[in-house]
Amino acid sequence: MRLLITAGPTREPIDPVRFLSNRSSGRMGYALAEAACEAGHVVVLISGPVTLSAPEGVTLIKVETAREMFDAVQTHLSGCDAAIFSAAVADYRPVNVVAQKLKKTADKLTLELERTEDILGSARSKLGFQGFLVGFAAETENLIVHAQEKLERKGCDMIVANDVSQSGIGFDSAENEVTLCLPGGRTIHLPRQSKTALARELIACISSSIQPPESSIQ
Repeated sequence: MRLLITAGPTREPIDPVRFLSNRSSGRMGYALAEAACEAGHVVVLISGPVTLSAPEGVTLIKVETAREMFDAVQTHLSGCDAAIFSAAVADYRPVNVVAQKLKKTADKLTLELERTEDILGSARSKLGFQGFLVGFAAETENLIVHAQEKLERKGCDMIVANDVSQSGIGFDSAENEVTLCLPGGRTIHLPRQSKTALARELIACISSSIQPPESSIQ
C-alpha cells in the first residue's frame, strides 16, 4: 500500500516571533509512519514542526502552516491507497500577519482570526480522494458522539477518537488510548498502551480494511 500520513501541529504566524499553535508533539503520526514502514508500505509523511526524527524509509515533507500542509496533501494524495490525517491542524489563523515584532504597549490586544483550510474535509469533496480515509478526533467531552459526527461530516472510513482531558495520554505523552469509530455506529476500543504499539494495531486495522482488487481469471 501507499499511505499518506500527516503529523504534528501547525503554526500560524502572528508576527516574526509569535504564532498560534497547539500541544501536539507529532509522536502518534510518526509512530504510524514507522509502523507502516515496518509493515512494508510506502509512506509519505507530511509533518508540521516537531523535534522528532523521521522514521527510516519514509518520504518526509516538512511544513509550518495549515495552508502549507493543505498544499502538500494536494500534491501527494493522488495515488495513495489510504490517508491518515493525524496532524493537529490549527482551526484559525490571524487575518493579518504583522511584519515587525508587536510591542507590548496597550493593556489589551485583539486578534482577528479566520478559518484555516479544512484538510480532512477537503479530501473527498475537493481533492477527489477515493482511498481509505482516516481522521483523528481529540475531544474533551462527548467523545464518541463528536467522533461519529465527524466521521459522517468529513466522509471518513474511520475516526480515531481520543479523550485529551485524561492525564497521562494523548498530548505530550508516549502513551495513548483510543476508540475507533466506524460507519454504522460501530466502535472498537484500543486500551492504553504506548503510541508505538497502538500505531501497529492501527496500521493492521487499516490494512485489513483495504481489500485488494480481485484479479480477473480468463
